[in-house]
Amino acid sequence: MADPKTLTKTSTDGAADALLQSKPRELDSLEGLLQKLSPEDQAHAFRILYGEQPDTLPVSAELQAYCDQHDFELQAYKFHAAPEQRRAPRVVRVGVIQNQIVLPTTDPVEDQFQALADRLEIIIEAAAKMGVNVLGLQEAWTMPFAFCTREKEPWLEFSEPIDGPSTQFLQELAKRHNMVIVSPILERDEVHGGTLHNTAVVIGNRGNIIGSHRKNHIPRVGDFNESTYYMEGDTGHPVFETEFGRVAINICYGRHHPLNWLMFGINGAEIVFNPSATVGALSEPLWPVEARCASIANNYFVAGINRVGTETFPNAFTSGDGKAPKSEFGHFYGSSYVAAPNGGRTPGLSRTRDGLLVTELDLNHGRQVKDKWGFRMTGRIPEYAEALTRAAHPNFKPQIIKDTGK
Repeated sequence: MADPKTLTKTSTDGAADALLQSKPRELDSLEGLLQKLSPEDQAHAFRILYGEQPDTLPVSAELQAYCDQHDFELQAYKFHAAPEQRRAPRVVRVGVIQNQIVLPTTDPVEDQFQALADRLEIIIEAAAKMGVNVLGLQEAWTMPFAFCTREKEPWLEFSEPIDGPSTQFLQELAKRHNMVIVSPILERDEVHGGTLHNTAVVIGNRGNIIGSHRKNHIPRVGDFNESTYYMEGDTGHPVFETEFGRVAINICYGRHHPLNWLMFGINGAEIVFNPSATVGALSEPLWPVEARCASIANNYFVAGINRVGTETFPNAFTSGDGKAPKSEFGHFYGSSYVAAPNGGRTPGLSRTRDGLLVTELDLNHGRQVKDKWGFRMTGRIPEYAEALTRAAHPNFKPQIIKDTGK
């Protein structure tokens, strides 16, 4: 869906034109604001906000022209690890894609899906040219994020089994480009009565399906009340051992739950993708923090992916807040980024444009930071396990010591 401020003015409807002009322009990026500072102040701001800065990776003029032609942003960075004497570097290029929907939500379901697939293929081609080994797509990339509407049709027609159309489409690209692809979909489990799950399929670089993971935590927050569509996941916290490292997926709302992040680390993840769809003032202040905190606490790389754009639906819906019905529930602010275990992070992609972020990293970095900080050594997991077991019991009483005044 085109950003309103880039639309060509073709309508003769003055009211529609006025509406477009009255909408506030979305800020393109936080980095754009920081770059208005003097070079010295800018350097200090980035150091304080983003920690150790990765180097930029070169992008050929030919590839940049391709990105410009197809109207998406490309940013590329490189994190470093210290050289070791007994381990060779384990260098991997990770890519994430954020994108808007392409067609109006009133178009036929198959047309909407095919337009998204065509758009993704264009951007995946750029990822391949940048040598990406592991690529993560945004939450429910195959469809508009229609769960806010509380309607079941036609949105549930976007659902598919693990080996459905989107997986088949990406399997061919994964094999062609020797690339692992993490593909979040709306899963239809035909084996268990056609139930639905918010699922990420992990497609191997040989075109094989390595496995899948279902979203553990379902939001019940305002328009993000998704519990009527699908249930909490039942796949645990799997880590997928690929040719390019051990990969896990913490889907969207799971990023608000520290124990969810913890379990992926305990199971040995080296890169955790957080495919998301999040809007507005409630979540945006948390967005730059949560993936980075998880990366620091668990000594793995985190790739936060958020879709971008404003999605409009044919039937107005309410939010249970007493306000008037509406047809869209906010701007997906993009800002996808990658965080490193040492606290560093890349700048974010745009808040308003489709984009590809490529980050080269050395997986040895994770253990080096783990050794330096000793978080796993000092974590006291058995004590927490015992305390959590007590807390889950119906007769649990919090450990509170009251001041009796004696």
